[in-house]
Amino acid sequence: MYCNNVHSRIIIQAMARPISQIELTEDDRAELKRRVNAPTTAKRDALRAEIVLKRAAGTRQVDVAEQLGVSVACVNKWSQRFEREGLAGLHDRSGRGRKQTIANETIERVISEATRPPKPKRRWSVRSMAREVGISPDSVHRIWQANDIKPHLTRTFKVSEDPQFERKFWDVIGLYLDPPERALVLCCDEKSQCQALERTQPGLPLGVGHVATHTHDYRRHGTITLFTALNYLDGKLIRRTEQRHTHVEWLRFLKQIDRQTPKDVDIHLILDNYATHKHAEVMKWLKRHPRFKLHFTPTSSSWLNLVERFFAELTQEVIRDGSFATVGELVRDIEEYIAERNLNPKPYVWKASGEKILRKIHSARAALAEQRAENG
Repeated sequence: MYCNNVHSRIIIQAMARPISQIELTEDDRAELKRRVNAPTTAKRDALRAEIVLKRAAGTRQVDVAEQLGVSVACVNKWSQRFEREGLAGLHDRSGRGRKQTIANETIERVISEATRPPKPKRRWSVRSMAREVGISPDSVHRIWQANDIKPHLTRTFKVSEDPQFERKFWDVIGLYLDPPERALVLCCDEKSQCQALERTQPGLPLGVGHVATHTHDYRRHGTITLFTALNYLDGKLIRRTEQRHTHVEWLRFLKQIDRQTPKDVDIHLILDNYATHKHAEVMKWLKRHPRFKLHFTPTSSSWLNLVERFFAELTQEVIRDGSFATVGELVRDIEEYIAERNLNPKPYVWKASGEKILRKIHSARAALAEQRAENG
């Protein structure tokens, strides 16, 4: 009993221990913020400055470590170095490590000019940059890697300009985060133009020591459209294949959903803004079946519809590397894949923060507006 009381006192004392906080002058704070935001600051220097700023804001060491993806020991090291030596403590000790042989001006040029290739080039390579500044390609690679610069990578994007973006965004996100009771949430879309492509020669299978191969050319045997409804709650799929994807085929799919779902529950459909989904005949049918509720994603925002994740997996695992002598073979493989998946369904769970997504979108819009202004 005595030991338990002692243990309790120790826990209470540990919980009551105040969080140490680094004191900053205005000049120190300004310099640390500059290091965090400056594009020419080395990644390690920006990290050290961010550690100090967060500790100065009263954030616990363990929380800083978790937020920045580093160890608690790392946070403790640079916090103590700053408290002892100020800004000078955030530099590496002299005499340690390999001596720098590249001038700071050259390093800054490699970093700053990485985003400004000379016309008509659209991007630098490590070799072209190395020739430009007079250092080795390996040195350029190390500088870019240390500063998380990747000119060889490009990601596609499109920022929605839907005037009702936020209303539609929260409508869809709300279904994911708080699904209504006594209702089904179905993510619906059609994957059109699924091509039955037959490779002109058989490829070599994947094996130890060599990669799988297939010919670059193929014969076309037609296309199909795959209509799919993904049940957000349990991950099961309702599917239908058609030759076309007009409002006639879409209406047939809605009737199939009506047949294959319990009659006493509402059906919430998440859809894109394709005109077929809003056709007059479709809307007439929906008026006669009020349990169907439509929720449209904003324009250019198909990423909000989780059925797109299933389409991506289907393409990667079945369609892209397949060879189909007929449309029937393609349909057979798709249906077998979905049937097997429905035996052990795994739902996609929405975990992303809506607020964070909106902040990124607002930031992207601001950057686009600035870019358009610069281009006249």
